[in-house]
Amino acid sequence: MIIADLKLEKMNRRNCWICKMCKDESKRAPSNLTLEEVLQWAQSFEKLMATKYGPAVYTAYLKLEHSDENIQFWMACETYKKIASRRSRVSKAKKLCEIYIQPESPREINIDSSTRKAIIRNIQEPTQSCFEEAQKIVYMHMERDSYPRFLKSEMYQTLLKTIQSNNNS
Repeated sequence: MIIADLKLEKMNRRNCWICKMCKDESKRAPSNLTLEEVLQWAQSFEKLMATKYGPAVYTAYLKLEHSDENIQFWMACETYKKIASRRSRVSKAKKLCEIYIQPESPREINIDSSTRKAIIRNIQEPTQSCFEEAQKIVYMHMERDSYPRFLKSEMYQTLLKTIQSNNNS
C-alpha cells in the first residue's frame, strides 16, 4: 500500500484536518497547501486528482457523503497497476474483486454488468490492465457526479475562503 492510501485510511472526522477546519474557521490548513493548488481543483477533475492535497480533500468530502467507494477503488487500481509480481497481482486482484466488483460486495461500485462479468471471468489470470475499464467508468462517475457537488460543497468553499483569508493576512 502506498503512503497516500495509508493517510486516507487513517482519516476520520475526529483527526481529519480538513473536517476540523471546516467546523472551525480559526483552524489553519497545512502551510504547504497553497491558494494556487486549491484554485486548480476547480479547473478540472483531472487537475484536482493530479495535485498534492486534492485527492485527500476530495476523499474526505466523499467520506462525509458516505460515497467514497469510487475514489477508494480508483486509488486501489492505481496501486494495483504498479504490482510487478504475478503472485501479488493475483492476490490483490481477488481482493479488489471481493471488495468492489462482486455483486453485493461491501463497497460495490456502479459499473455495467458486462464490465463486471468480464472482470470476474478473467480474475484467475489478472493482467495489469484488467480493472482499467471499471476504473474509467468510476472516474467518469466521479468527474460528472460528485466532483461538481464537491466544488459547490461547504467543505470546498470553506477551505477556499480560509486559504484566501490566510493569504491576505
